[in-house]
Amino acid sequence: MSPNTPLISLKNVSKVYGQGEAKTYALKGIDLEIYEGEFVAIMGASGSGKSTAMNIIGCLDTQSEGEYLFKGVQVSSLNKNQKALLRRNYLGFIFQGFNLLGRTSALENVELPLIYRGVEKSQRLQITKEALEKVGLLNVMDHTPGELSGGQQQRVAIARAIATDPLVILADEPTGNLDSLKSKEVMELLQAFNKNQGITIIMVTHEKDMAKYAQRTVIFKDGLIEHDSSQGEA
Repeated sequence: MSPNTPLISLKNVSKVYGQGEAKTYALKGIDLEIYEGEFVAIMGASGSGKSTAMNIIGCLDTQSEGEYLFKGVQVSSLNKNQKALLRRNYLGFIFQGFNLLGRTSALENVELPLIYRGVEKSQRLQITKEALEKVGLLNVMDHTPGELSGGQQQRVAIARAIATDPLVILADEPTGNLDSLKSKEVMELLQAFNKNQGITIIMVTHEKDMAKYAQRTVIFKDGLIEHDSSQGEA
């Protein structure tokens, strides 16, 4: 892939839900390019299309019209198994609700995507411990989510996302359930992974204070991109 080729490219992408009078456009022909190593905050009111765009990028949904290219490859040309491999090998996900398994330890939660990858047990343990160490939670690796604070649970979720060494982390309101101090800790972690490991981060957020940690802010409104700070707009 050429350095001038976007890692992620949405070209004239639309998403339509329903038919006839119930037909609704969640996205109305957007163009968006994201390059490897960027930290992009996506903002907008509820119903603006930002989450739909994120779901398309994460291969959790499919556009109705237009093109989605990942590393120059047409994602729409991939079958279901190939899309699953793309998610598994290139993408890490962080959700507002943490999405941890309640009855399993922090270590086992972080280990899960490596099991899906078929990583051998001793190697899984090493990778998992390294990921937990990076987020400062090696000392509580045997604790279940119920024994951890909200901030610690989100750091476990971050460890799970980075354990697979993803090219891209997709973070959906990663600080939505946290207080300001824990939010700051989580954002500093994400910023460090972006700067030190070159992980591309795409983050949906409602909070301007959180968006400031990104290098670039894209604002959605009514299914369109209203503002993209990378284009030199005020």
